[in-house]
Amino acid sequence: MLDADFFRRWMTATAASVAREADRLTDLDSPIGDADHGANLQRGFTTVTATLEKEAPDTPGAVLTLAGRQLISTVGGASGPLYGTLLRRTGKALGDAPEVSEEEFTQALRTGVEAVMTLGGAAPGDKTMIDALVPAVDALPAGFAAARAAAEAGAIATTPLQAHKGRGSYLGERSIGHQDPGATSSSLLIAALQEASEGTGE
Repeated sequence: MLDADFFRRWMTATAASVAREADRLTDLDSPIGDADHGANLQRGFTTVTATLEKEAPDTPGAVLTLAGRQLISTVGGASGPLYGTLLRRTGKALGDAPEVSEEEFTQALRTGVEAVMTLGGAAPGDKTMIDALVPAVDALPAGFAAARAAAEAGAIATTPLQAHKGRGSYLGERSIGHQDPGATSSSLLIAALQEASEGTGE
């Protein structure tokens, strides 16, 4: 079973990973975006971890709902609303239970991913974060390591695609050949699940 501590570790591990990879995320964003993806997400997840330490929500749903609210309020561009919606809707789907099973978490995360698809109007193959998140959720019943591998493969697979959503879509065929920064940061989020399950959040 997964408790509030697990989800706090997930957010802490994500924040550490985003901080390590911020420059790479920004480099990926430079040719097809605003060149601010890494900095924006780093600021957002730093705020998330600080707020979780201060407020210490005691259920999985409350941890993710609070994290989502913080991302919406602190991250600029499209990333804040998209990541915020992902975590908030996942948190709301988990409800007020003090612990949740991995199966319940999988179902809740799928609800969150579907909410992101609705908000952004993106589908798999559009060269967005969805290309990492959908394979991850599909693989999650096989475990966190499987989800991580699926997300990382999904992010890499965006490289030859032409962007159909987001700022990259303005470039048309010039977006081909660049790995999508949103899919890449989403793969970091999923990879942090495995780190959290191993008891590390640093």
